[in-house]
Amino acid sequence: MKSKKTQKMDRLDLVKIENFLDYESKVETKDKTFEKLMFIYSMAIRELETKIEIIKDEFKMFYDYDLIDHINTRIKKPESIIKKMEQKQCKLTYKEMIENINDIAGVRVICPLKKDIYSIRNVIEKLPGLNILNEKDYISYPKESGYSSYHLIVEVPVTLSQKILYVKVEIQIRTLAMDFWASLEHKMKYKPDRELSKKESKELVSYAKMVNKLDNKMMLLSEG
Repeated sequence: MKSKKTQKMDRLDLVKIENFLDYESKVETKDKTFEKLMFIYSMAIRELETKIEIIKDEFKMFYDYDLIDHINTRIKKPESIIKKMEQKQCKLTYKEMIENINDIAGVRVICPLKKDIYSIRNVIEKLPGLNILNEKDYISYPKESGYSSYHLIVEVPVTLSQKILYVKVEIQIRTLAMDFWASLEHKMKYKPDRELSKKESKELVSYAKMVNKLDNKMMLLSEG
């Protein structure tokens, strides 16, 4: 005999987000469809953030260990979504947006030590209902710019009154030191009134290497 919880789940439609709207219609950032879609992405963030906050509190309470320092979230601005679609040469339809823009919803997990990054990644992988679609290890293989972080593209189940929607969210996991470097690099790189010179770009790469050395030394110190 099925439990009440199982019976309830059977009544809910398990669907992809694309089945919940006019998939082929043009993206209009001022219309109701776009507003509904951003609401769904925000619910995915809320769902994931709550789960990660529980992990943070669990490690503190049961193991007296600060696995996670803090969590940041954001929804990509409409103009940034359109700009990225144009850069990727996508048609301006909801289909192209959902399939090709994977970072509309973003969660950033900041941790104290480099070793914590992989621990957090492994815990996230085990979250019930969550699917990892793609991952990139910029810790072991930093970008040419010096950028380091661990990226996951996941599908998060969002439960509405009559449906469970699977929604894509990008998760970035990095140390406090990596986040400090990345935040400043981003502000400098995207200043509207100037571009980074080659000299400045090289300096940023050298500072990223310093940050990596600092992370390694702090990890060794914590184990001493």
